[in-house]
Amino acid sequence: MKSIKNLKRILYTLIRIAIGWHFLYEGISKLFIPGWSAESYLLNSPGPFSAFYQSLASNPVLLKTVDILNIYGLILIGTGLFIGLWIRYASAAGILVLILYYFAYPPFGISAFDSIESHVYIINRSFIEAALLCFFMFSGIKGYGIENLASIRRFLRMNKKDTSTDPVPSNSRREALKNLATLPALGLLTWGGLLQNKKYDVDVVSGATVQVGGSSLKELKGELPKGKIGPHEISRLVMGGNLIGGWAHARDLLYASSLFKAYNTERKVYETLMLAEKAGINAINIGFPSNPLLAKYKKNFGSNLKVISQVGPNMDNGDYYEFINKAIDYGADILQVQGNWCDWLVRDHKIDVLEKMIGYIRDHGYVAGLGSHTVDSLIACGDHGIRPDYYMKTMHHDNYWSAHPRENRVPFEVDGELSNDHDRFHDNLFCLFPERTIEFVEKAKIPVMGFKVLAAGAIAPEDGFRWAFTHGADFLCVGMFDFQIVNNVNTALEILNDLPDRKREWFG
Repeated sequence: MKSIKNLKRILYTLIRIAIGWHFLYEGISKLFIPGWSAESYLLNSPGPFSAFYQSLASNPVLLKTVDILNIYGLILIGTGLFIGLWIRYASAAGILVLILYYFAYPPFGISAFDSIESHVYIINRSFIEAALLCFFMFSGIKGYGIENLASIRRFLRMNKKDTSTDPVPSNSRREALKNLATLPALGLLTWGGLLQNKKYDVDVVSGATVQVGGSSLKELKGELPKGKIGPHEISRLVMGGNLIGGWAHARDLLYASSLFKAYNTERKVYETLMLAEKAGINAINIGFPSNPLLAKYKKNFGSNLKVISQVGPNMDNGDYYEFINKAIDYGADILQVQGNWCDWLVRDHKIDVLEKMIGYIRDHGYVAGLGSHTVDSLIACGDHGIRPDYYMKTMHHDNYWSAHPRENRVPFEVDGELSNDHDRFHDNLFCLFPERTIEFVEKAKIPVMGFKVLAAGAIAPEDGFRWAFTHGADFLCVGMFDFQIVNNVNTALEILNDLPDRKREWFG
């Protein structure tokens, strides 16, 4: 029985030390990060209590108080749990802190997909640690720690056994050494942590400590203006769907698509979409395979995000409307013939298929868009009498190093085979003839949504956004990671407020 009791004490102490070290290291890490603040963490809280957390961040006095309590509270709680001092008080304070963390990014409802800390539905690390701290408070198990030194001192002074009422039997100096063992353990871990920090910098990555490189919502410089596509009011900056779908136009970087998929997990995608909506982006243009993901997002979170679904025909069985019907069933708001398919069908002299698809979309009461990489496709459709509700056209200049020479560019090559010839197309250029695109767009009498405006990362946003808006784009569709959203919105705002050279009137 005595050995079982000792084992319980040892296990209790090890678990308490582990949680204590987590608290302590979190606090020390925040202390060592220059200018650390909980502001971003609070402002971007997507949970049902986000208004409370955002109010804390919005008041400078409250925010400073939160930062101080966060840092030194974690240090004190962690120290108490680690060395076994005032364990019940430390546990109660730790439970309160964990409850605040839990509801800032709860693993249910709108923030069920918090990307920082792993979890399953309802249960995450904060929940588990809070449950263990409750156990520490109310269980009768006594672990090792300096809280027991009072009874040990009585033993040393009286040089006799403590009575049975003592909280910890202290019948030898060996017992005193056991209760003091947490002190050298704390010193050893702290020494190791400092060496780690000196070599690698702070490596803690919990949600409350990590400082994301992107800007927070508080740094937004205004509200994105909107335009209309049909009856839909759309923000001038629209989310692109390639990055969340895992498609990368990466030239010869073969790993990029896998990297995108690894980063943009389902919960990360949802976090990105929520952030985009809070930043004022109210629409996303997606490839057809992303429809189930967006339908799930809108259903689970009650989102009003406008979904523009790209569609194409099923040429294998001659069903031109299969994917249109499926996109409608998924709940898409706007349907657009995918740029690849528009180019292929024009190239292969099957333009009548495009005409039927546009008509079918309209017959079902939906706005019908027409996308293209090659301007020849849109010109041919216009000559054929096809008038969509808006165009979606690649719009970027070619003043970047990986663009292949103009004399080697061929219409429709963007949708063809990649070449191994260094001077030919290799997933490196999407608006083949910028001057011809400008000429077409400036004559267009319907809204134009520019896409690939950054040439898949080859052009800086300040440059690409200005070029496309100046040359007639009414909307820009841009693929964005979560940490790019606020900066991109601010860039769009600055440019939209200063476009002295735009000649085309705004449509939509």
